Amino acid sequence: MFTDNGSLLNYSVSEYLMRLLLYNMRYATGHGPRFHFPLPGVGGYLRGTSRNFQRIVQFIGSLSPDIVGLIEVDMGSVRSSTVNQAEAIAAAIGHSSAYSNKYGLGSINQRLPIIRKQGNAFLTRLPNAIQRIHYFDLGIKRLIMELELDEICLFLVHLSLKFRHRQYQMHHLVSLVRSAHKPVIVTGDFNTLWGSYEIDLFAAAAGLHSANARNLPSWPSNRPSRQLDFILHGPKVEITHFEMPQVEFSDHLPLICDFRVQGTQ
Repeated sequence: MFTDNGSLLNYSVSEYLMRLLLYNMRYATGHGPRFHFPLPGVGGYLRGTSRNFQRIVQFIGSLSPDIVGLIEVDMGSVRSSTVNQAEAIAAAIGHSSAYSNKYGLGSINQRLPIIRKQGNAFLTRLPNAIQRIHYFDLGIKRLIMELELDEICLFLVHLSLKFRHRQYQMHHLVSLVRSAHKPVIVTGDFNTLWGSYEIDLFAAAAGLHSANARNLPSWPSNRPSRQLDFILHGPKVEITHFEMPQVEFSDHLPLICDFRVQGTQ
């Protein structure tokens, strides 16, 4: 699905420096009090997304990312006026895209209107990208996306809201990380609702470190109090810059990470 193929920060990547953007964009449905009208908790998921989506497209383009990991992307439901958001963002910023429904194979969610178009996506402008799909054995959200580049493998996840299921999913991820033959980044929305020790245990088992050295919270975007979103990297990945812009197009803040793979210079 990938092919060869970029200003808020006015940033230019060098030959060996890459920029990763992680963003749970909540299907571009926005956030705040209006999200809960007319039905608390779900009303916003039913509204049109075109205006807020264009803000997100412009924001992502302004960052000039080399790799984008998108959580909660609409792949073409009536909510997005049948626009596949992953494809539209990729076209706007000169990337190629890969995306998939985030629910398990055989799940009823694969057949329900709107929900069947809810997924995650990788976008990249880097050449020789290979995309693979894995699935967790437990949880409603089971998708694991893998993006293999010349020098690195990246995994994108959106973990379960249930504590027990998250623990099984993290155990599965440890196996994937250990089996990788290249340096690794694991990124996504981990839903670590029980605190930082959840991610600390997983990172220790997988041999990973957080790019967010100050443990800045990412949710909710208007008043962040919880660290739910992570960019975790192996020892051969050098982080040169990390930030979380205070934008409120979603209920999550975006994570930006500049990195290089050691030994590639």
